[in-house]
Amino acid sequence: MSKWSVSIKAEGDRPMELEEIVALADAVAPLDGIASGIGAMSYGAQIVVEADSADEAVDVALPLFAEAVVTAGAPQWPVTKAEVTGDEEDYFE
Repeated sequence: MSKWSVSIKAEGDRPMELEEIVALADAVAPLDGIASGIGAMSYGAQIVVEADSADEAVDVALPLFAEAVVTAGAPQWPVTKAEVTGDEEDYFE
């Protein structure tokens, strides 16, 4: 298994507040994660997962991201982008 960095973005209908992104950052911190989106009509996170392939990394990361969104109390917006970077791979969409 390899470690993969998965960047996930969800888009919605209003700008995100500082407090919401801070809460999301706290929720993804245990996943070696960071969050972004202050003032944007979207939010996102980059988290680290272990998987055998880039596709599997996305499959592992999406439920973890969804759980972090719930924990943070962020809006339940649809995921519009997921990019994966691994030790031996370039970017995947």
